[in-house]
Amino acid sequence: MTRTLDAANPQSDGEMFDLGAMITVLRRRMWTLISSGVLVFLLVALVTLQLTPRYTAVAQVAIEVRQSQVMDFEAVMSGLPPDSAAVDTEVEILRSRQLASAVVDRLGLVNYPEFNARLREPGFVDGIKGVLRGMVSALVPRSGSADDDAEEAARDGVVAALLEATSVRRAGLTYVINIVATSESPTLARDIANAYADQYIVSQLEAKYEATERANEWLNARVETLRDQVRAREAAVAQFRNEAGLLDAEGANITEQQITDVSAQLVLQRAQLAEADARLRNLRQQLDRGASADSISEVLRSDVIRDLRSQQAEISRRRGELSSRYGPRHPQILTVERELADVASQIDLEIQRIVNNLDNDVDVARERVRSLEASLASLRDELAENYSALVRLRELEREAEASRTLFESILARFQQTSEQQSLTESDARVVSMAAQPRQPSSPNVMLNLALGLVFGGLAGIGLVVLLEVFDNGLHSGGEIEGRLGQAHISSVPRIHSGMMSAFSRKQVSPVKYITEKPLSSFAESFRNIRSAIRLNAMDAPIKTVAVTSAVPGEGKTTVTACLGQVAALADSRVLVIDCDLRRRLLTLEVAPDSEVGLLQVLSGDASLSDAIRHLDATGLDVLPLSASQFTPKDVFGSSAFGELLATVRNQYDLVLLDTAPVLAVADTAAIVSQVDATICAVRWRKTPVSLSRMALSALESAKARMLGVVLNNVDLKAQARYGYGGGYYGYYQAYQKYYSQ
Repeated sequence: MTRTLDAANPQSDGEMFDLGAMITVLRRRMWTLISSGVLVFLLVALVTLQLTPRYTAVAQVAIEVRQSQVMDFEAVMSGLPPDSAAVDTEVEILRSRQLASAVVDRLGLVNYPEFNARLREPGFVDGIKGVLRGMVSALVPRSGSADDDAEEAARDGVVAALLEATSVRRAGLTYVINIVATSESPTLARDIANAYADQYIVSQLEAKYEATERANEWLNARVETLRDQVRAREAAVAQFRNEAGLLDAEGANITEQQITDVSAQLVLQRAQLAEADARLRNLRQQLDRGASADSISEVLRSDVIRDLRSQQAEISRRRGELSSRYGPRHPQILTVERELADVASQIDLEIQRIVNNLDNDVDVARERVRSLEASLASLRDELAENYSALVRLRELEREAEASRTLFESILARFQQTSEQQSLTESDARVVSMAAQPRQPSSPNVMLNLALGLVFGGLAGIGLVVLLEVFDNGLHSGGEIEGRLGQAHISSVPRIHSGMMSAFSRKQVSPVKYITEKPLSSFAESFRNIRSAIRLNAMDAPIKTVAVTSAVPGEGKTTVTACLGQVAALADSRVLVIDCDLRRRLLTLEVAPDSEVGLLQVLSGDASLSDAIRHLDATGLDVLPLSASQFTPKDVFGSSAFGELLATVRNQYDLVLLDTAPVLAVADTAAIVSQVDATICAVRWRKTPVSLSRMALSALESAKARMLGVVLNNVDLKAQARYGYGGGYYGYYQAYQKYYSQ
């Protein structure tokens, strides 16, 4: 009967590894794990011991949050704001290539082999690079500045090496920045860290000094320009004022001052005119009324009139005296009367003169008023014209004032920056200078060795996992039953298992090995196959058995020949037929000098008895394949082959057919459909599961009666050591006493 197992076996592909399975895997790959781990550890140890000790020095700078204010004016370049972004910006400045270049020039690092690769003694890799570089340079024409380019490239390499040897980190969330320098020399590490700190401070001072100097240069040029501009605009104001006649007098415009003065004079003259006119009218009115001269105020105010009145009074007194003594016609009386008449005449003339004077005063006053009114009108016209020019004057004055204000502010700022240039301060200070390190910072031997152990273990585990992932072969009978769904007939051990077998060139014939060592585990495995054939023949006799495989090299020919040998040693009549028309491996093993064989029998050129070769040592019969050329005819699908099988089934107890791989040759499908049972040989750990499944599927399609699968070329010691196969192989040490080998 055919034994078929369920693919959903507990040991199928979908089963997840438990802890025991993982331990089994590690045991199976123990030497791989140990060797790879030791190799990685030794490599880490070797690299660690070959590394040059390096020393690390740390200098600290702090960003100044509080700025000292010596003088109360704004700086040209303001201080850093106390925020995180500003500190991170300063960290990037410390990492800049420009600052590193300044440190290289300051310490002369171009002359240090540690940083200048050209000064180092070239190693093997460097020699190869030099040869390749020379070949490239020989093909590429050199320019005239090749030496300069080489020097510049060397300096750039030194700067790059310095940047790799230094690191700048902010200390947490503080304003302190750590400058870490690493070098093969402790002194040089200290000098590099301190040079970085000093050069950083210097770069800040230089930046502020250059900014102040540039500001001074600009301000100086601006001051000169504004000075000339102020002069020009003030001159334009003065020139326009003069041309427009807009002269100032005590803070006011001259025309306005003149209008004010003329207006005041006009008011005064109008008052005087009114007064004179009033006096004249009053005098004339009194004269017209015939008022006495003594009652006219204007007459009374005249000194001449008063003198004349005095003379008149004196003359009247004399007349009175003379009248008392003389008669009216007395000459003295007449003389006195003539004097009185003259005085009266003079008084009248004086009164007339007073009237004329008042009239003249009125006319003069009136003329003055008219003159002042004309002057005022003229000044007002002039002022109107001045107001039009004043708009332009105010515009010029505003421009001049703006230029003057800007000039004064720029001049003041220029004076401030000139003073500030001598008071420039850095925004950072050195908190701690780097001290010379006493112990190397790398390599950390103990840490590297510990990491080597860890990495070695991880590498070993990774390699084991990788090997397990790509190890898709079959290892035990349980895997055959679980992953292929076929019965596991037997596991054929490897004849020579051990380290010496790899160095031995002696080839051992499996057939002879069974004959010489019938009690070996190798012979016992084939007796298990024979027993499986007999047990499966309980329902119907199994006399013809085809042995095949998925691909070449899986040991099907060995299984066929050795199975026939074991059956023949058990006094069974056994015939082995070589059906592999292309390779004839069975014939080459047991009957290499055969001249007739299977093809001659099927074609009728030879009889079966003439073609069969009998092995006297064991009584095994072999139907070989002659060395004649391959025939393209379908010999196994012919009636002659069926008749041959019927004939040998009656003559022998067991007929074994060594067929070609089922996936490589179509002949096998024709053979397995005509035999009683089929055995598929699978090589231990070599044949992929996918190919085995494809072979079994092809056999199933050919209507083959599967007897099971034989696991060939098994290292039983490895199975026993790694725990393959469950109980049987687990007790290999106990079972091996039953075998001679």
